[in-house]
Amino acid sequence: MCATNELEGTLPLDLNSLGNAAGSVVTDPRDIFAAIPSKPFPRLRLEQGEVLKAWYQRRTRRDTVIKQNTGGGKTTVGLLIAQSSLNEGIGPAVYLTPDTYLAEQVVAEAKRLQIPTTQNARSDDFLVGEAVLVTTFAKLINGRSSFGVSGTGRPTQSLGTVVVDDAHSALAIAEAQFRTTVPSSHSAFRKITDLFADALKAQSPSGWRAIDRGQPSAPVPVPFWSWQVNTNLVRDILEDDAEDNKLKWLFFSWPLINQVLELCNATVTASSFEIRPPCSPVELIPAFANAKRRVYLTATLADDGALVTDLGATEADVQTPVTPERAADLGDRLILAPLALNPTLSEDAVRDLVYDFSRGKRSGNGTESEAKRLNAVVLVPSNSRADLWRDRADYIWHVDDLKTNAPRLRAGEWLGVVVLVNKYDGVDLPGDACRLLVIDGVPFPLTPGESREAAALDGTDTFAARQTQRIEQGMGRGIRDAEDHCAVLLMGSTLAMSIRATKLRKHYSPATEAQIELSQQLSAQIQGEGLESIRDTLDMFLRRDPAWLKVSTREMAGVEYNKTGLIGPESAASRRAFDLARAGQPDRAAQTLLDGIRTLPPYEQGWYKEQAAAYANLHDHDRAQTILMEARLANINVTMPLTAIPIRTLRPSAAQADAAAKYLAAKYDSGVELMLGFNGLLERMEYDKDRTDSAEAAFEELGRHLGFTTERPDKIYGTGPDVLWAISEDKHLLLELKTGVTREDVRIAKHELDQASGHVSWYQRNYPSSTGIPVFVHPSHHYATNGTPPEGTQVVDPDTLRSIKDRVLGFARAVQNNDGWTVPHVVKKYLLQERLTGPDVLLAGAPRTQPAPRFVQNPMTVVPRPEPVGPTPNFDAATSATDGPADEAAGECDDSDQDGDG
Repeated sequence: MCATNELEGTLPLDLNSLGNAAGSVVTDPRDIFAAIPSKPFPRLRLEQGEVLKAWYQRRTRRDTVIKQNTGGGKTTVGLLIAQSSLNEGIGPAVYLTPDTYLAEQVVAEAKRLQIPTTQNARSDDFLVGEAVLVTTFAKLINGRSSFGVSGTGRPTQSLGTVVVDDAHSALAIAEAQFRTTVPSSHSAFRKITDLFADALKAQSPSGWRAIDRGQPSAPVPVPFWSWQVNTNLVRDILEDDAEDNKLKWLFFSWPLINQVLELCNATVTASSFEIRPPCSPVELIPAFANAKRRVYLTATLADDGALVTDLGATEADVQTPVTPERAADLGDRLILAPLALNPTLSEDAVRDLVYDFSRGKRSGNGTESEAKRLNAVVLVPSNSRADLWRDRADYIWHVDDLKTNAPRLRAGEWLGVVVLVNKYDGVDLPGDACRLLVIDGVPFPLTPGESREAAALDGTDTFAARQTQRIEQGMGRGIRDAEDHCAVLLMGSTLAMSIRATKLRKHYSPATEAQIELSQQLSAQIQGEGLESIRDTLDMFLRRDPAWLKVSTREMAGVEYNKTGLIGPESAASRRAFDLARAGQPDRAAQTLLDGIRTLPPYEQGWYKEQAAAYANLHDHDRAQTILMEARLANINVTMPLTAIPIRTLRPSAAQADAAAKYLAAKYDSGVELMLGFNGLLERMEYDKDRTDSAEAAFEELGRHLGFTTERPDKIYGTGPDVLWAISEDKHLLLELKTGVTREDVRIAKHELDQASGHVSWYQRNYPSSTGIPVFVHPSHHYATNGTPPEGTQVVDPDTLRSIKDRVLGFARAVQNNDGWTVPHVVKKYLLQERLTGPDVLLAGAPRTQPAPRFVQNPMTVVPRPEPVGPTPNFDAATSATDGPADEAAGECDDSDQDGDG
């Protein structure tokens, strides 16, 4: 190259020879960014620089957790770390995302940073460490992985560096990839359930009857002693279909599950038979397990211990995460829960508000376009919840719709009200893509094992942390950088309680908790007001009121990240125990788990003791049953032991009002929390085939709220009614819950009548001097004429249930003021006023069972649905609401793809 000098003429200049002649490789990721010509942005954010510096100083650790707030630029950080590792010779390097949609976004970001990438796992550039492979987590972690699977004879690929983006999503994907769920539509389902028929019947006669008849029910566990002696027969049933690549539920998981089958737990419902290990055996994927560096990027990981149990991360490494010095790198949010402000507000009124704001109508009596129109995004957990938005939503999208449609939002196109079904993470909606975010319902467990675990851990810190994490993931959709802003509405009592109750709020990340605290202070000024005050508050925030901006910036300025990873004792103990069991030392595995959980509350210990008993059973059957008996006494959701638990007589409270006041005073700290608690309880008392176990628990809990003693005999003893209420010394209510009935002919069927009769006989044997009133919670009070109900049977039908809810809410409203719920005589007054004493508590106005014509239409199947309005609705009711990143990623392979890498 030449340059011209006016005095000396033209001189030859070799610019390529300038700088470091030796060409030493740059490894500090900040220097890598600085060396990028024509940068996409002039400099790294302060927080990005802090994180990269800290990572570089600790880069020799095997596992590194990097926590940055949503919108903190984690993708840039992850790509620079991958490139740094390649420059240092720690390759090949792979960047993993939850789904293909996000993988495309990462590739685009890498192009802006001029970091070479590929999406081809067989690319020479990737294999020799000259490009970062960008792919989905499920492509690496699956039983047909092109990176190799131990024990299958497939060659294994070595990796130097693995960057896991959205680590919280990766955890869910890992669980799905290491789980086989046999659907009831496949012939293998009947073969396996028949194999364990006697064992399932012993666990729960009513549960087995529902499974055998294909009716919704609570999940039933296969007892570990029966499972362990029959695993080879399970193999015989499933192996013939394991090579059929059309069976996604088996093809990708079987090579992994098959190698740990004896250690797996099995759970059954009428719709599926689930097999999953207690921890993910990630060692079966050597590319991941043996990688020299594993970097986990996350914003909302409330339970860091899950990285240990599900991904085999090193406990000591996880306990010291890498974070920016401050947590103020979060976009501005106002977080409101309308029900916490005024429990009398209707959800439909809030939905109308959301629709109005999307049209620019911000005052209740205003006109459309008085303000700027905006995009309002609504996150719902299921199709049934999406249905409630049908007449206000412009679009309802499922996972499969996002790749095509989400870019329209991201481009700033006005679409109005957009409902996303079961997609609480993995969708970036910056700027005008989402100015108003609504979370309408918390994702509830969908698989049999998840449902059973949720029931067993409900009310514990562990369960609260997991639930909070999903809520916070959803909240993060609408802010993607520190300059962004988004108003958030939380609908429903459970969501409202998560930001109202101090004991629940602690599970949010520090920055989100600070925003919630500020929002709560603002909410206190409009407590008890109507919807118009909420409209005004939202408008203030969306107008970017200077006074709000000043106080919001000030409150966030000093917030710091947690400097220590949150790992519960059960996480590390569970992983160590599983590894010992895998190594052929089940006795040590059982003791290790028992020792590790000693500091947990007894109820939570009970759940983990079941797993300890399963390990012990591989070595000592008697010890296993002893452990299990202790577990069952602590937690009724645990597997029923072989030795029957003696039936104890359920005695009533000495004085109902005294018992209610004592219980409510211990449970609730304020009148608002009391109302949210009652509302949340009543929300679970629904006719829903997917939540029958939750409904049973809610009916049991309602009795305690009202001062009765209650229990679930079928859960405790494996026989008896679903729920038993002790009304007085000589009177009990025997509740048979049929909230999952979906058949078209809704009459109380003969087998349901026979079941109730059997439970009346059970009651008479165990309570010979008392009177039991059989009560069906059922969509119909008519019964099939080929059966006979027990004498005196009454029915809580939909109308009666609504009446119960109204009376209970009337009681809660009456006692919520001036700590009235803690004063026995006040509680007694309103229990009497709302007819919540004696059998009337459930049976006031309840119909008696009556014979019916040959057919009675199920009222739950004939409710008319309004048609959606707005431009070009996009609602595919046939698409499953349970589709998620794991299903999407695993399903990317076509019929010719045998190794899961697409």
